[in-house]
Amino acid sequence: MSEATNLPTSSLGWNLYGAGFESLGRDGKPEALPVSAPGPDQLLVRVDCVSLCFSDLKVLTAGDQHPKLVGRDLKANPTRLGHEASVTVIAAGAKLADRYRVGSRFAVQPDVYVQGKSTAYGYVISGALTQFHLMGPEMIDSPEGTYLIPVDDSFSAASAALTEPWACVDAAYTQRRRLEPLDGGSAWIDVAAEPRAELQWGRGSRAPKRVVITGASTALETRLRGLLRDGCEVIVAPSPSTSEIAAFAQSHGGGFDDVIAIGVHEPARVEALLATVAFRGAFNLVGRPAGALNVAIDAGRVHYDYIAILGTDSDDIGAAYGAARNRAELRSGGRMVVIGAGGPMGQMHVQRAIEMESGPSVIIGVDVSAERLGVLRDRFEPLAATRGRKLVIVEAADPAPVAAALAAHGAPNGADDVVVCVAAPPVIEGSATLLGDDGMLVIFAGAKIGTMTTVDIAPVASAARQYTGTSGSSLEDQVGIVERAAAGRLSPGRSVAAVGGIGTDRKSTRLNSSHTDISRMPSSA
Repeated sequence: MSEATNLPTSSLGWNLYGAGFESLGRDGKPEALPVSAPGPDQLLVRVDCVSLCFSDLKVLTAGDQHPKLVGRDLKANPTRLGHEASVTVIAAGAKLADRYRVGSRFAVQPDVYVQGKSTAYGYVISGALTQFHLMGPEMIDSPEGTYLIPVDDSFSAASAALTEPWACVDAAYTQRRRLEPLDGGSAWIDVAAEPRAELQWGRGSRAPKRVVITGASTALETRLRGLLRDGCEVIVAPSPSTSEIAAFAQSHGGGFDDVIAIGVHEPARVEALLATVAFRGAFNLVGRPAGALNVAIDAGRVHYDYIAILGTDSDDIGAAYGAARNRAELRSGGRMVVIGAGGPMGQMHVQRAIEMESGPSVIIGVDVSAERLGVLRDRFEPLAATRGRKLVIVEAADPAPVAAALAAHGAPNGADDVVVCVAAPPVIEGSATLLGDDGMLVIFAGAKIGTMTTVDIAPVASAARQYTGTSGSSLEDQVGIVERAAAGRLSPGRSVAAVGGIGTDRKSTRLNSSHTDISRMPSSA
């Protein structure tokens, strides 16, 4: 074993024993936790910095009802928060000593998978709200490699820890949705009104292995069969009523990878069909509605399940698919709106847009807090000026002042991109009204699954609008952030709002308003 001298035998830490602040630590304080020397396939690390995230507050609020912890008895088997961390190796087990030298520094990627199952660090695996702890094979020798990303001395401890939330922000602009019919998957084609011209399926028609067709005429059914892959299982059934859709889907195998709605313009039916889309599935609205199509969508599923809502006003089903129709990156030279821009993640979205080589020309930062907006202005107006961008600050709780700001800055018909960092349904609904044609709405805030928000999805078909959302980041995403920061193209440390020690009182950390470094520094820091 390779080790520093005088290894610690105990560590202060904040274990979580259930829901609520009263279940964090012991009597509102960190407790002494035992620390052992590492086994052959373990590392003993010192936590140099852990920043607090709104996701930590969600776990703290939900306890063992959090999706990643359901079924776990936290009283008997506590976890520990802290997934945005930087660490230093102070001892390495015999099998790891040649790979991890004492003193080497790392940023932690928390999205850990063990045998294909999410086993996230700071959730399932006890996280970094402690001074020292052991890391085992699940963190070091996974099929992906190691979840520890080397950082050099150009990184402060806080900057290294903040590469994780930065990776989440950056991942919002990579194509996380599935934009082609799933090869070998299942599809449901529901027909309410047949196309006036002959139906086409020029892209992806040969992907599904099983297709259910409802509501189609004999002629259309024959046409569809001719477009599908050889050997595709085709099931033709009478069209279920809207109230029967859930049971119908269940009787045909559960969620569908692709749900294709041809001429379906009844809001309640669209809502019911959307609910049958599987994880990472796509809903394809084919045919232009005559007017608005206000539909309650599950914002939580769009965010966490990567549901793609696509559409086309042509008679070609395949025209809705593909990255060209469904971009992920911000529009070069466009007008961008960030709702909740004064918060930590909102500030990151603003900073990213300003620092992009070909980013938006105008960024409108919106928040309800004048204090937060003041911080946003002080931090980023000078940066925007040096990059030739315009940062516009709007204090508003409804869309009207934002729409006015867009009009005043060359976008009277709406924004190219709107990023929502607030999980409240009314905020998401108002944000959707700010989009122009070919606009993209990014639901970044983590509204829980089942959070319904009503938006007009007619422009998905008629004007190529997009409603998308992402959650978390991958190892590759965070490695990219570390590389950009090391090259001087990104300053993650701009997001630090407060610094405290392991015993810092929770009231001073402002969990819901800032990224806070709970490092090994003394509480008085």
